Amino acid sequence: MRKLAFAVAFSCMTLCGQPANPVIQWNRTLLTLLRAPGVQPAAIHPTRNMAILHIAILGAINAAPTVSQEAVVDAAAHTVLLSLYPSAASTIDAVYVQSLAAIPDGPDKENGIRAGEITANQALATRSHDGSSNPAPVITFDPSPGVYQSTPPNFPAPSFTGWSQVTPFTLTSASQFRPPPPPALTCQAYADALNEVRSLGVPHSPAASIDQQLTGWFWNGPIQNYWNEIAQSAAIAHNLTTVQTAQLFAALDVSLADTVIAFYDAKYTYRFWRPVTAIRSTGNSTWLPETKNTAADPSYPGAHSAISSAAATVLASFFGTDQFSFQVTSEVFAGVQRSFNTFSAAAEEAGLSRIYAGQHFRFDHNVGRQLGADVAHQALTYFTIPGVL
Repeated sequence: MRKLAFAVAFSCMTLCGQPANPVIQWNRTLLTLLRAPGVQPAAIHPTRNMAILHIAILGAINAAPTVSQEAVVDAAAHTVLLSLYPSAASTIDAVYVQSLAAIPDGPDKENGIRAGEITANQALATRSHDGSSNPAPVITFDPSPGVYQSTPPNFPAPSFTGWSQVTPFTLTSASQFRPPPPPALTCQAYADALNEVRSLGVPHSPAASIDQQLTGWFWNGPIQNYWNEIAQSAAIAHNLTTVQTAQLFAALDVSLADTVIAFYDAKYTYRFWRPVTAIRSTGNSTWLPETKNTAADPSYPGAHSAISSAAATVLASFFGTDQFSFQVTSEVFAGVQRSFNTFSAAAEEAGLSRIYAGQHFRFDHNVGRQLGADVAHQALTYFTIPGVL
């Protein structure tokens, strides 16, 4: 972990030659931890921890407005991440020490540290019995047509089977915005969606363009990471203050956390089969998706679509416009970027990428997109939108 610690600490001190925004600094630190093998507990969805981090940061700033904001943010983030990722203590401590060293000593710094620690511990205590550590229910596979089964070629065990039982951050319940059931296997909408993913979502598809194939792979990583990176770019481009940045990331990551709880509620309520299972049932017994392995949960609704829609909704609401020119770097292709002029365009492409990747039906995308928007609008009622533009 020493190389990781040095890289994080060194990169966090400045952003484009300017003093680091501490909220972005700690968001970057968390993303670095999430990308390190074995740091994130497999049974805890990362969006929960993202939300806790940024709730603690915003809460600490609000609770102590007259002391050093940088010290408040550093102490709150350090306290949260040490609690959530004790195995990465050396990395987290290295960032903390270097961050605090840039803050002038004195009562404002000391009081800021104290306030940050107190508020962070309160945030952690609030989520300590939220159901995230409960044993996951065991899923019994049903071979009936249309019903989710473990998928070839790796046949993974279903993941996050009990995540809908985690206490939401802002929703009244996991099922508050539960979508209607997926289409019947006998209807035209299902047949059209099946034919589309069968044609476009297979490796070396003659029907898919090169750009569609690239898109399928480009977004084939933890989708919440992409959107936190996009939010960083937007915050830097708009010169957000520390307070504004804290508001942005709290709204964003709480929305994403609740979206995940909501889509797992729907996924395990309907347990709809994945395209690879559906297509193989039609006689194409060797069909595999473009990205080979399928995500380890039911198909309906689409996670990428839901999370991306929620994120784009928050970002457009926060900045008062959907218009923003930015680049996104892939989580799976080092250094490969794609460019967008609106948040919604990136969200739409991220959702459609799962069809090109052979992971989802189009109705998964459509319903996921609506679910994410609904959850985000609900979450935004809990946050003050500063009107930064």
